[in-house]
Amino acid sequence: MIGADTEASGLDLNGIGAPNAGFDNPVLQSQAMYRKLLGAMAQPGRILSCELSLDVRAPLWPTTAAAALTLLDFDTPLWLNPGAAAAHALGDYLRFHCGCPLVEAIGNAAFAIISDPAELPPLDSFAAGTDEYPDRSATLLIQVERLDDSRGVILRGPGIECKQTFQAKGLPQGFWQQVQENHSGFPRGVDMIFCAQDRIAALPRSTQVEV
Repeated sequence: MIGADTEASGLDLNGIGAPNAGFDNPVLQSQAMYRKLLGAMAQPGRILSCELSLDVRAPLWPTTAAAALTLLDFDTPLWLNPGAAAAHALGDYLRFHCGCPLVEAIGNAAFAIISDPAELPPLDSFAAGTDEYPDRSATLLIQVERLDDSRGVILRGPGIECKQTFQAKGLPQGFWQQVQENHSGFPRGVDMIFCAQDRIAALPRSTQVEV
């Protein structure tokens, strides 16, 4: 099966070592990470700890890699920020373990990995879905330096009892204004998962942001 999968995904392992290992127990670990991601999406801005031991390809962190291994497959075109795309071993790693096709056109991506927030394109560059098919929007995995729920912007909306403070360090200037515009198009819009070294948090398009 691996041979067929790698051939279908365009992965060439000739002359290179096998990509780093993924999950030790793919079924159980991906299920556990999926529950973690669902919990983060259900409670926007809530920071969840992730105890992970993954031998991953730079520039990904274990949290980002675990989310990718859980969410990506043959039917999820993936866009990488330029710095990540330049790390060819990372593309091999993702195609080998997930089988996901890599795309150059941002608008064609179902998922995007942004390893460096400084290279995050405008949010409206990504697929936002339509009123009839809002599920055809992109989900962004954004690596950040640190997550903090004691300061920052104020989040309100589904899954938040009253309000939730939230900060993701390292995001580009004007990011939160873009998030407000993203929310204004609901049910269209992108969803975001923030990945720090050992923590994750999510910001679905349904969440209102007060800067």
